[in-house]
Amino acid sequence: MADNKGVHDFHVNTKEAAQGFYVKGAAHLDWGMQRRLGHMFQPKSGNTVMLAFDHGYIMGPTTWLERIDLVIPPLMPYVDVLMGTPSIFRADIPPEERPGLCLRITYDSTVLNDDLSCGGGIACDIESAIRMDADCMAVQCFIGAPGESRSLELLARTANVGLKYGIPTLGVTAVGKDMVHDEKYFLLATRVLAENGANIVKSYYCDGFERVVSACPVPIVIAGGKKLPELDALEMAYRAINDGAHGVDMGRNIFQSDCPAGMAQAIGKVVHDGYTAAQAYEVYEEVRNR
Repeated sequence: MADNKGVHDFHVNTKEAAQGFYVKGAAHLDWGMQRRLGHMFQPKSGNTVMLAFDHGYIMGPTTWLERIDLVIPPLMPYVDVLMGTPSIFRADIPPEERPGLCLRITYDSTVLNDDLSCGGGIACDIESAIRMDADCMAVQCFIGAPGESRSLELLARTANVGLKYGIPTLGVTAVGKDMVHDEKYFLLATRVLAENGANIVKSYYCDGFERVVSACPVPIVIAGGKKLPELDALEMAYRAINDGAHGVDMGRNIFQSDCPAGMAQAIGKVVHDGYTAAQAYEVYEEVRNR
């Protein structure tokens, strides 16, 4: 075990040494990987707005996602990336016009099991991801939980085959109900995912987040988590971007909003245009009152 005592210098706000491509940690990747990352992250900001609607793969038809074909397509013009399972994309998402496509390629236990981390495997192989023209493959990892070793193996195998075919991998930090949502945990979890091959890491916002971001060599996008009041969700997004996150991956805080289109546009203003939460909330209110 490494000695973690002493003073740590995270060089917060110091840019990474390798430059040449605007997505963090991607300067040395090949052309196809950079092109797909370019489908997800906007050049003007280096950031992304992802819309997650993959909740049903462990929760079934959750509130506001009973009819994905009616809920998600109207939001597509306002986000950079859609994140869902392959079967839902095939069934409910029109292929002719779409943002970037992030496939949830692993399966986990359902909410019927008290421990969601107890099992899992590959639900979508690389050939299927290629056929669907995926820009990214998402793997959920249970750091500090019983399923840690298995999920990290799935991440590493996915990242290796993704490098072979030029498709980036998103590592998702899955926080169990018994885990502490603090800086120490996320410093560990995000770095472990990056060092096991993730080109992007999805995590949660926490106190000390600027150090978490600085210590992770690839972009971190924050999870929206449970539904918050709109202004609170915008404030969380603003703080995360201000602390160095390169985007947000929100689901419930967009499609459960009183005005999903307005919330998606407001989040985009925070992520790409530097709006404060208060300024973005005005955008949300303007769209909602039309």
